[in-house]
Amino acid sequence: MTDEGIREDPRVTRSRAAVLEAAVRELAEEGYGGFTIDGVATRSGVARSTIYRLWPERADLVVAALRAVHPQPTARDDSREDVRALLGHLDSAFNDSLVAECLPAIIEGSERDPAFRAVHHAANDARRARLVRAVRRGVDDGDWPDTDAELAALALVGALVYARLMTSRRLAGAELDRLIGVVLGGPATGPASAG
Repeated sequence: MTDEGIREDPRVTRSRAAVLEAAVRELAEEGYGGFTIDGVATRSGVARSTIYRLWPERADLVVAALRAVHPQPTARDDSREDVRALLGHLDSAFNDSLVAECLPAIIEGSERDPAFRAVHHAANDARRARLVRAVRRGVDDGDWPDTDAELAALALVGALVYARLMTSRRLAGAELDRLIGVVLGGPATGPASAG
């Protein structure tokens, strides 16, 4: 179904999925500079005209493909669990998914293409806003009094980005729980850290 609640033709659904998968693979293998709609069309078996009809701009296709390959987790009722799920998702994207293979291309595109930078930043602003809302909910509930939700979100995500791009260290599992405890306060482990 589409956002408007109208049932989408199954062929369009299959084509869309094939294009998004092919776009991520094209991005990972060719880099942002080598990413072409022709390459995506060849990989997906979907006509260029169909791809352009669905995504008129290359930057929109790339962002849609990255979202599709690693969608955000559903919101949790508990603010700490929600923060943990969002950070765990980011850790997974950076280390265990096709998104990780695309990181050099994402950085390249953000630096070299203003259109991609704008779309990419807008998509990440929405993701960051969700993390800020989760932290703010914890502040409002009294879990993390006197916490600046915006700065806390930047510190949490910044630690993951720094660990992934600048070190050989991975912040995952219990270490991710300790990071949340250091930045937000409270217990250094939570129910999400089991397993």
